[in-house]
Amino acid sequence: MQTLKSIIFGLLLVTFIGLNAQEKFSLICQPYLQNLTDSTVTVVMATNRPSVAWVEIAPDDASHFYARERPKYFDSLFGHKNTGTIHRVTVRGLKPDTKYRYRIYAREVFDNGERKVRYGDVVASVVYGAEPYEFRTTGAQKDRIHFAILNDIHEDTEKYVDLFHQIDSASLDFMVLNGDMTNNMDRMEQLYNGYLNQTSKLYARSIPFYMVRGNHETRGRMQNNFIEQFPNTTGQPYYTFNSGPVFFVVLDGGEDKPDSDIEYCDLADFDNYRTLEAEWLRGVVNSPEYKNATYRVVLIHIPPVGREWHGLGEIRRKFLPILNKANVDVMFSGHIHRHALYTPGEEGVAFPIIVNSNNEILDVTADKKSIEIKVKARDGKITNNYSYPAR
Repeated sequence: MQTLKSIIFGLLLVTFIGLNAQEKFSLICQPYLQNLTDSTVTVVMATNRPSVAWVEIAPDDASHFYARERPKYFDSLFGHKNTGTIHRVTVRGLKPDTKYRYRIYAREVFDNGERKVRYGDVVASVVYGAEPYEFRTTGAQKDRIHFAILNDIHEDTEKYVDLFHQIDSASLDFMVLNGDMTNNMDRMEQLYNGYLNQTSKLYARSIPFYMVRGNHETRGRMQNNFIEQFPNTTGQPYYTFNSGPVFFVVLDGGEDKPDSDIEYCDLADFDNYRTLEAEWLRGVVNSPEYKNATYRVVLIHIPPVGREWHGLGEIRRKFLPILNKANVDVMFSGHIHRHALYTPGEEGVAFPIIVNSNNEILDVTADKKSIEIKVKARDGKITNNYSYPAR
């Protein structure tokens, strides 16, 4: 009898320890903005266990957030609320050039049965003793924009913070993260802890960023979650967007080695992927939106110049013939971990290419007269200046 009691006590103790050791339901990726326009915004966040998530929106008036019930916008698809861990809440029907306040929520879902759902705890941003998050929608086409570009951070949050603080964030319209921000996508926590939570804290709760897929973002078991984490208008890692006088083309160079390389475990199909992307690119550069823009800027992690690995060669063969005829004003790249400038005519390229290092940030303004670029080091020193006048 004593032995049986000891066994039962031991089992209860193990169960108690296990329940208490279980991580509390929480947000593991803090909110950040994507696809901000004059009437919409997408708020992305993630929880450690399946949940329903939503955003509450309030105007930027003198009222307290708790003054009345605020409208709720849910992460939903085809009429059903998402019960996953990665959440993308799109808010529509906003007014142009208007400041809004918002709060985020997530409610744990224990069991999503056919006729019964069991819910758990709720987590939310604080608005009782702290200010709610905020953002401003875009307005009429701006004559001048300010943005910054960094790349190849590889989860070095200290470097990321140092570089970001070298720009005037008060006038920033958006950021560009030009690839290889992480070492791989084997676990989503690598993105969250490696740079996304820091991104949210630095600026992205209020200022959006545009993500360019680098070759390291193509690696790992979670690489297919890329679009869930960074939604855009095409549903592909390549897309376009407009800001002020600039039309941006975001390209995905894929992996840098042949598809048959042992590192990809016979799962790579980037050659076919880049062929399809090139067909999409041909349509983009022939569109009125592209042709009528004051400036046309291309963003791609792997530049089509330099020491030719397989991926670079593919980009040269498939993208460059299209871009060389498309009046590109400037291309921004990374990948090689050092600064480089290629002027038109070098290596068969008809437009300038600025390759940013992994230890500098590009501080860029564009207006009707010119695109101005300052290259800034981690200590704030300006190492290079470039200017490209409107044609």
